[in-house]
Amino acid sequence: MWEADEMKKLITILTTTCVIISSCFSLTGCAEKETVTGVPVYYLNNAETKLETHYCDIEFTDDNEENVNKLLEALSENPESREYKAPLGYNISLRSCKVEETRITLDFETDYLDLDTSTEVLVRAAIVQTLLQVKGIRYIFFTVDHSSLYDATGKAVGRMDKKTFIYNDGNAINTYDPVKIKLYFANRAGTGLIGATREKFYSTNVPLELFVVEETIAGPSGLIEGLQATINPETNVISVTTSDGVCYVNLDSGFTTTVGNVPTEIAAYSLVNALTELPGIYKVQILVNGEVPASFSSSTFERNEDILTTLDEE
Repeated sequence: MWEADEMKKLITILTTTCVIISSCFSLTGCAEKETVTGVPVYYLNNAETKLETHYCDIEFTDDNEENVNKLLEALSENPESREYKAPLGYNISLRSCKVEETRITLDFETDYLDLDTSTEVLVRAAIVQTLLQVKGIRYIFFTVDHSSLYDATGKAVGRMDKKTFIYNDGNAINTYDPVKIKLYFANRAGTGLIGATREKFYSTNVPLELFVVEETIAGPSGLIEGLQATINPETNVISVTTSDGVCYVNLDSGFTTTVGNVPTEIAAYSLVNALTELPGIYKVQILVNGEVPASFSSSTFERNEDILTTLDEE
């Protein structure tokens, strides 16, 4: 049993300790957060496996051509830290830069083609992500000696925008891999689904099923006539996880807003059929804000081949 004096000492010690701990938390909570200023510019790490964001002291003006030149200069100069490399600091030569209302076209010398495949993708991603910050600029084009740039798959790169490089880390863009996926979009009548292949580079730190969901929400590319979006493009993805062959897709309430003449069931199967194209996924459960929508006849969907059609059958 504790004596009275010993108990008083113990209470005093515990009280003092609590006050000290409370003070520490209070000081931590009151500490000012570091303010990040400047314009984010992307550089490659030395291992050339990802991009790192650095903030440069650049002031934008109303002259977009001037703003682009400032960013290109930053992309050409290696940062003070030797852990990173400037995208335009490699042995590549930029021939010209044309700035128009919504697009920038960069034309390189043929030495650009000497870049390793993985390095080239990261260099391109760094430049595109940096230049798209200029007000009003929506697209970036790369050419080599005034000819189209082709990627590792032999496909013309064409225009690049914010959706060209998919990543989920605000501070680092990891290595990109080329991927070919099959997506499903509605026919003109909204009564069936038509398959469409899409090729893109995507960040290796993004689950492929999340990539498929986001690309389905993004809708058709417009390159094939007769396809229409199945899901409201304002829909946000809350989470996508896969366990024991079932992919669980949790979306916000934007999913419940139908698009054109496409019913919710068609929208659901556009996700289900695309996801079950991936190895190891056999069923899909679609949730809205964590709950199964009341309009669904089942909580879990399996692939539906009967709902598929082709452009020739339209």
